[in-house]
Amino acid sequence: MTDDRRATGERMRRKVLGDAYVDSRGGTTTDFNRDLESFITEIAWGETWSRPGLDPKIRSVVTLVIAATRSQWDEFRVHVRGAINNGLTRDELKEVLLHTAIYGGFPAARTGFKEAAAVLAEMEAEAGRAQR
Repeated sequence: MTDDRRATGERMRRKVLGDAYVDSRGGTTTDFNRDLESFITEIAWGETWSRPGLDPKIRSVVTLVIAATRSQWDEFRVHVRGAINNGLTRDELKEVLLHTAIYGGFPAARTGFKEAAAVLAEMEAEAGRAQR
């Protein structure tokens, strides 16, 4: 089961976050954190993200809101990229953050807008480099 779950998790992680991001994270795996990275791939990506019931776009919205309201900005930035890859539009992202302001707090939404704008700019720059 673990090998299947790991393979499923790896596929889902790459689908949501993109090959370039996942490949870049491989360089941060060490002997010390290898078990954690495996756990994340198997459980978060192989079990949770791969479950039926919610499509990846909705899972992205949920993840963004949780990360923003918990001030988990590294995770938030990663999942802005994933949400866009999952079909969330900029306008929908803006609405998610506006909604977050009411239920999660204005400071979280304000920082969310700043962090999301930085990720969107990175993605535009990457797309420009890819077209050259």
